[in-house]
Amino acid sequence: MRYTTIGSGAGARRVSKLALGVMRFGTDTDVSTSYAILDRFVGAGGTFVDTSNNYAYWANGTQGGESETTLGQWRRDRGIGDELVISTKVGARPTDVVERVENGWENQRDRRWEGLAPENVREQADRSRERLGVERLDLYYAHVPDMNGVPLEEYAAGFAALVKDGVIGQFGLSNHWSWQVERARAVNPEAARPSVLQYHHTYLRPRTDIPDRRLSVDGEIGVADASLLAYLRATPGLTLVAYTPLLSGAYTNPSKPLDPAYDHPGTTARLAVLDEVAAETGATRNQVVLAWMLGDALPVIPLVGASSVAQLDESLAAVDLELSEEQRARLDAAGR
Repeated sequence: MRYTTIGSGAGARRVSKLALGVMRFGTDTDVSTSYAILDRFVGAGGTFVDTSNNYAYWANGTQGGESETTLGQWRRDRGIGDELVISTKVGARPTDVVERVENGWENQRDRRWEGLAPENVREQADRSRERLGVERLDLYYAHVPDMNGVPLEEYAAGFAALVKDGVIGQFGLSNHWSWQVERARAVNPEAARPSVLQYHHTYLRPRTDIPDRRLSVDGEIGVADASLLAYLRATPGLTLVAYTPLLSGAYTNPSKPLDPAYDHPGTTARLAVLDEVAAETGATRNQVVLAWMLGDALPVIPLVGASSVAQLDESLAAVDLELSEEQRARLDAAGR
């Protein structure tokens, strides 16, 4: 395993360069399988696990919490301490009971959401700490911009108060526009500036002008677009945690087509080079994608999911895959 440091000062943590997402643990992924995947990840040197207070409400018609509960119980059963860095999120939990939702958000525009009012952020931090069995949340994200009209400056200050009080170690932002990241960093004191950003990022480049189904008519807010990557490059101390780096299996599983956002000529060119490099290295497409991300000059931590130990093993093998400078240059240039 390879390691890096996220954050600075008292909240800084050394974490594995590959993070494990446990979104479906305790719902679609049963407890036994969840434990096996977590055991394998930690056994391979993994130290960074990601969840959220709303995971996975859509699976069982709940308000979420199953993922945190499963992760917390596994920690207790295995005697895991603060050597494991856990990130969780707040702001996108429904406050009404929901029915099972298949494949996304299409029927949820009118749901009632918890939002990011400082009193809710603090209350949910306490509930997450209880489910996870930890005294302090290592990294606490605003999952999405507030959906109830709370100004960004107000909820950023709420996270800053949690850092000051020792409730959380670091404040992170997920699925925000670049200008919102900059504003949050400008209004908060240095010790409580967002230090980790979580967005969708992968080798293929999606269109980002398609309106977000929930959050914005201006485009896809949750994608690490050119503006966000440029901001990351220009801002020392920031780390990008990249969710869905393997496109939920679409790189390798013919039964899982690419999202329409990838339906443009650049995708064909990049897939062709991806296949070339996979053949040259004897690796899978997924492993080349992860190796490309892990070797990036930008501070990027791929966040991988797994529904089986075999899936996780494929991702873990990418940590040791070294791409040549020539291979990386070809991958970077494809589709330009």
